[in-house]
Amino acid sequence: MKAIAVNAGQLKRLRQAFKGPVIGPSDPRYPKARRVWNHMIDRKPALIAQCTGSTDVAAALRFALENRLLVSVRGGGHNVAGYAVCDDGLVIDLALMNRVTINPQARTVRVGAGARWADVDQATQPHGLATPGGEVSKTGVAGLTLGGGVGYLRRKYGLSCDNLLSVDMLTADGRMITANAIDNPDLFWALRGGGGNFGVVTAFTFRLHPVGPEVATLNPFYPLTEAQRVLISWREFTAAASDEATTAFGIWGIPAHPDLPADLHGASVCLFDGMYAGPSSVGEEVFRPLRNLNGSLLDFSGRVPYVEAQQAFDAFFPDGGLYYWKSLFIDELSDAAIQAIVSMAAERPDPNILVIIRHLGGAISRVDEQATAYCNRQAQFMLSIDGAWTDPSASERNIDWIRQFWKTMRPFSNGRVYLNFPGFDEQGGNIWQSSHGENYRRLALVKKKYDPTNVFRMNQNIQPASPTH
Repeated sequence: MKAIAVNAGQLKRLRQAFKGPVIGPSDPRYPKARRVWNHMIDRKPALIAQCTGSTDVAAALRFALENRLLVSVRGGGHNVAGYAVCDDGLVIDLALMNRVTINPQARTVRVGAGARWADVDQATQPHGLATPGGEVSKTGVAGLTLGGGVGYLRRKYGLSCDNLLSVDMLTADGRMITANAIDNPDLFWALRGGGGNFGVVTAFTFRLHPVGPEVATLNPFYPLTEAQRVLISWREFTAAASDEATTAFGIWGIPAHPDLPADLHGASVCLFDGMYAGPSSVGEEVFRPLRNLNGSLLDFSGRVPYVEAQQAFDAFFPDGGLYYWKSLFIDELSDAAIQAIVSMAAERPDPNILVIIRHLGGAISRVDEQATAYCNRQAQFMLSIDGAWTDPSASERNIDWIRQFWKTMRPFSNGRVYLNFPGFDEQGGNIWQSSHGENYRRLALVKKKYDPTNVFRMNQNIQPASPTH
């Protein structure tokens, strides 16, 4: 990597005052510290500042601005597009700021921005409480929430950002502020779905709901040859589903995992995935029709602890894999859309590419489109093409295929994407403008107010509003 000139005196003062490690390329910790979950991201920052608190965050940002360094912010480091790390700049790494503090009486939880959802679940579930997180427990709280937050509780309790009560944040001009419904409400609106555009969030406070400790899950597998029939059955199920029933349909290859039958390893299948946010005995009966379709190969459905359900897919998306994910919101699963999905998915170049359609609606759709920055609340489904592989020589082929699949499906969509599954921004800034819809102009105005020079641009970037606005 090329050497980046920084003021030696300023760097010395930063290291003396900084409580956490400040890691440069010569540090033996650097190769590990610069990596994120998706090893397709191979960037080499000039410095990595591993913050222990908001004072460290402020010092790191000040140093970056003084030395005109590009800034990226790392929370859990799980975002598939790799925004957490930059070439030749400074990474504000929040991983050490992962404290979780619960108030069970008030049903709230305060979460450090470096925490992952497993940290939150472990703190809240002893009290029979949860807030909507993701579908893999290693996902970072910060990135998922700021981009919306689609998880297993979405139909009953909404998105992660819908359950956000307050944030603490460092702005581009070095101020530590709070944003909630009363304090800086314009910023609070933007943070709920606008990504990491407006500053460094150091802590989140969420609303909690009664969930668990046991939940009913849905996980039957069917032969790929039955995909069209199974998908049509699921479409009928979703049309009448209660808010408690959150489900998805997927096409995948059975991983070579010791917990799965060896004779099925690599077999292409279709499957259901789901969780019932209500009494587990009721959930088992609600899910039974999807488990009893003819010809199932495997069925891992049943009653399990909520924490276990949240971790069920962790092993299949490990740290260090190669990942590329693209998404589209779909209002209706027409017969033509179903045929296109099944036909394309059958031609996957790698069995580990997961094609998944999540049922949305429910609580998500009952929040007004302009109430938060998160858009597309009336979409009933989200198609996600989740590429996962380990051989770098397969990357170009797999990415090309995923992009072609995405283009094939775009006529069945309004073209908007889920901000947390964007590919690698190959559409440029237009993808964010179109995906935010009518909310984009308001986001640009908030960006102009809190980050007028676009310091925070390693994200789903929103350009500050021009003077004409």
